[in-house]
Amino acid sequence: MNMLEKIKETVDYINQRITSQPEVGIILGTGLGALGEEIEAEVKIPYGEIPHFPVSTVESHQGQLIFGKLGNKTVVAMQGRFHYYEGYDMKEVTFPVRVMKFLGIKNLFVSNASGGVNPSYEVGDLMILNDHINLFPEHPLRGKNIAELGPRFPDMSQPYEKKLIAKAQEIAKKEGIRVQVGSYAGLTGPTLETPSEYKYIYKIGADAVGMSTVPEVIVARHMSIPCFAISIITDLGVEGKIVEVSVEDVIAVANEAEPKMTTIMKQLIASL
Repeated sequence: MNMLEKIKETVDYINQRITSQPEVGIILGTGLGALGEEIEAEVKIPYGEIPHFPVSTVESHQGQLIFGKLGNKTVVAMQGRFHYYEGYDMKEVTFPVRVMKFLGIKNLFVSNASGGVNPSYEVGDLMILNDHINLFPEHPLRGKNIAELGPRFPDMSQPYEKKLIAKAQEIAKKEGIRVQVGSYAGLTGPTLETPSEYKYIYKIGADAVGMSTVPEVIVARHMSIPCFAISIITDLGVEGKIVEVSVEDVIAVANEAEPKMTTIMKQLIASL
């Protein structure tokens, strides 16, 4: 069974379970699943019930698709995502984005927890992504291109939608929320970076680093879906500020900062 057949089989299954077509897709990252509780849920489908879906192995990821309303828009949210470090290949990591496109989404909103490498960043800051650097060893578009999904050589001059970035900045200013705007480097993980790696990541032009988002955005842009992404800076990879960090520390910071992120995301989705 090829990729297109798998997508259509998955979409057919989901369409039998839902009553309305989603306009917006949302991917919720580490410690950020609570945004899912803001959705007026109509249907929740565990990943294990969905044909061809991987199952999230990360403890902080609940692992279900939520269909419902957020900001008066019909949404589908991934409460828990898939990572390359879990052992999945990039086509498996990004498969849900393909499915969301065929379910009807017109925009993709992505959240993540990341380490800040820009010296002006502080723990708990929000960073709106305006660009990224792909440092993963496998590309999600590697292999035969399926023309029905997108072009062989997709343009990536605007990975993140400028109008959505500007609108998010307006919302943050109105709500008194401190936001940064910067570039995100995507690495494999699951180790956090060494001091020298943090230094390298900053020198090549990134402001934050994490283990997700880039593959999903590449695949979304391959299918011409406009993207908006936001990071919570949960730790710092800045010389003199690097401390030992556990996943529990990351989740604690994400949980504390999440209400600010939720405010921006809800208002931004409502403004579409």
